[in-house]
Amino acid sequence: MDNKKIEKISRALSDANRIAILQQFKKKKDCLYCAEVNDLLDLTQPSVSHHLKQLVDADLLLSQKEGRNLKYVLNQQVLDDYIACLNELKS
Repeated sequence: MDNKKIEKISRALSDANRIAILQQFKKKKDCLYCAEVNDLLDLTQPSVSHHLKQLVDADLLLSQKEGRNLKYVLNQQVLDDYIACLNELKS
């Protein structure tokens, strides 16, 4: 993983609301829809959409269109690679 990618993911994770969104994925262990995230967090729909877009742009979430809805799944591989890069800094 290159430094630009690490920076982009770090920026995406620098917001408490985005961390809360990722925590919801951990609890659900499956996909989440935008409306579900909106119901779980005390945020407006445009704010939820903005945070989801930031996470998708950082490749932490993958979006899939289902009819009129967007379904999001956690990109576990990117998250694992990011954590591995951070662990390399500890040595």
